[in-house]
Amino acid sequence: MPAERAAARVHAVEIHQDEILTGEAVALDVQPIGYFLRALGVLIDMLLGVIVFVLFGLVASWLVGQGILDDAILPILAIVVVALVMVVIPTVVETASRGRSLGKLAVGGRIVRSDGGASGFRHAFIRALVGVLELWLTVGAVAALVGAFTPRSQRLGDLMAGTYSERTRTPPLPAYSPGIPPVLTEWAAGADVARLPDRLARRIAQFVGHAEKMAPAPRARVAESLADEVAAHVSPVPGGDPETFIRAVVAVRRDRELRALQLEAQRVATLTSATTGTPRGFPER
Repeated sequence: MPAERAAARVHAVEIHQDEILTGEAVALDVQPIGYFLRALGVLIDMLLGVIVFVLFGLVASWLVGQGILDDAILPILAIVVVALVMVVIPTVVETASRGRSLGKLAVGGRIVRSDGGASGFRHAFIRALVGVLELWLTVGAVAALVGAFTPRSQRLGDLMAGTYSERTRTPPLPAYSPGIPPVLTEWAAGADVARLPDRLARRIAQFVGHAEKMAPAPRARVAESLADEVAAHVSPVPGGDPETFIRAVVAVRRDRELRALQLEAQRVATLTSATTGTPRGFPER
């Protein structure tokens, strides 16, 4: 049937919580900054603002004491400084740096649109304007409460502007390990090593790195013990020498993590080098 043939050509794309869909219908894995790191970045930005307020108070007091500044002008200057610190400076900094203030640089974050594109003036202005209420007037209480219940730790300004804070620092690449043993090359193509705990993965990687320096008897004993632990988390389990099995697991895990990190680095570089920040297929928000 024509309808059935048309339905067969439709491909369903599942979008998970930390994925965005590009204009080419490619789902990209993204890493939002964590809740506590996000809070730390906001705290750093607010502390810088407080420092500006303190400096203004000290300078204004000295000018009034010297008779240089009239008391009637002081409230007007205070309002101007408040507007500069709370709205103007955050908007200008985020717009000029494509979403990266000093606090975000410190924690390795960057404000981007919900579709993954770079944020602009409108997004920065909305975030700063809403931040007067949720950050300054409530001492961050509203932002902390909203961020705790949103999937990407978005504060109220992010929800209204359509943005979130994306992680820009990728983990270091795994240490070098020898390649897959030739006898297990076919096994490695379909092996499932994703369930291997990180702590155990570090132990076997350390063993592979230091195995050549160990005496034969303890080396064989440690290899057999580690192979028994690894076998519970790997499928299928090949037969043969325990140390060869461990070396193959380390190599497979490293190769797959390396490919994932390279893809993540390429995606971050693409977003950073974007000029307009509008992915093809998405209208400007």
